[in-house]
Amino acid sequence: MKFDYLFKNVTVIDGSGGAEYRADVAVQGERIAQIAPSISESAHHEIDGTGRVLAPGFIDVHTHDDINVIRMPEYLPKISQGITTVIVGNCGISAATATMKGAVPDPMNLLGDAAQFIYPTVAAYAEAVEQAKPAVNVGTLIGHTALRNNHMDDLFREATREEISAMREQLRLALQQGGLGLSTGLAYASAFHSTTEEVMALAEELAAGNGIYTTHLRSEFEPILEALDEAFRIGRHGKVPVVVSHHKCAGAKNWGRTVETLKLFDKVRQQQDVSCDCYPYSASSSTLDVKQITEDFDIIITWSQTHPEVAGQSLKQIAESWEMTLVEAGKRLMPAGAIYYNMDEQDVRRVLSYPVTMVGSDGLPNDPMPHPRLWGAFPRVLGHYSRDEKLFPLTVAVHKMTGMSAARFQLAERGLVKCGYYADLVMFDPETVRDVASFSHPQQPAAGIEAVMVNGVMSYGRDKKVIGRAGRFLRR
Repeated sequence: MKFDYLFKNVTVIDGSGGAEYRADVAVQGERIAQIAPSISESAHHEIDGTGRVLAPGFIDVHTHDDINVIRMPEYLPKISQGITTVIVGNCGISAATATMKGAVPDPMNLLGDAAQFIYPTVAAYAEAVEQAKPAVNVGTLIGHTALRNNHMDDLFREATREEISAMREQLRLALQQGGLGLSTGLAYASAFHSTTEEVMALAEELAAGNGIYTTHLRSEFEPILEALDEAFRIGRHGKVPVVVSHHKCAGAKNWGRTVETLKLFDKVRQQQDVSCDCYPYSASSSTLDVKQITEDFDIIITWSQTHPEVAGQSLKQIAESWEMTLVEAGKRLMPAGAIYYNMDEQDVRRVLSYPVTMVGSDGLPNDPMPHPRLWGAFPRVLGHYSRDEKLFPLTVAVHKMTGMSAARFQLAERGLVKCGYYADLVMFDPETVRDVASFSHPQQPAAGIEAVMVNGVMSYGRDKKVIGRAGRFLRR
């Protein structure tokens, strides 16, 4: 028998968190066919992996790539990092199940304009993904804000019993069609007015469908412990696992408090299934929010509809040149996007190294000047934090990006280098892998990623070009 691909002499880090080992790995069709100390059978394509690591393709559990994987199916920002699967629909905003009656509310406008919201069901979204054949696999959460926008005439109030009932019905169908769970973005004005009881009612739909609850907390600032408590209560009520999105302690007055938040995680984990994801940077990125404007840290404007010429400048520079306060300048720039230097590096390290933290990029692909996490999050963990800073071993880094994530989101037969599993694989040089994307030049592919395979199809190589598109829609 002749294999399709044979990786020779690779160092296998299998995604389980276990020790690395030397082996040959053979791929036949879309699956890993054999793993052995030495494989003598021939292959159509033989790849010498001496000095290289072969790992499962990385799973980006926190993305806003919903529409981009369809519009730009080559999707270089992700495949170039070794990412083979993206989870979309985070922070309460999903393209799947969303229908627009008028202007797209904030923060759903991060995904695109009204003309691009054309997927009223998960089935419609799945079909669009399958037709586009993106370079990466795609699984979707169902956004709470999307559901609210479908069934409410005003997002700045509590939902009525009838509206909650309609949202539940739509969520139930979405889960039946393969949605992975429910996401909320309770910090955003368009969802902030929803009560805990509203979200609990929706969470009741998740257990029957084996779904998951992910949340951008109601606050990542001073009231963070109360916000975490709310998230955990919702999970307990729905009897479902909870993932806290991009866990951080934001705002200068909050720095250092991950000591407290992670202590709460430790306590709650004894009773229920809770975890989090995190991106490896001490700056965040989102739409410009007047509530977050402060003099405590730098805020860089990435885009502005009213004043596109100021992109790349700090809010402070803009306010000074206009001779007005930061808040006045912020209001004049709206709608706009911003990078907030609002975290403490020690907090980032603490969260990233916490045992149940997964890696997610939270990149914003439609930002003209995106945060470098869009292109660099995963190689930054491998190179900067694992190799250079020695925050944790490479086996742990890979586990946080693969096996842990696949198990958490129930992605069957993915996330491990294991016989019979789908051949989602990345080969990289552990000595040179690093993020090249920077805040000033964010759109740059990583160094050291040498081969990326998706469903057995070689999709990206050393010349930094997409050479295959074999991504699929992944149902729960």
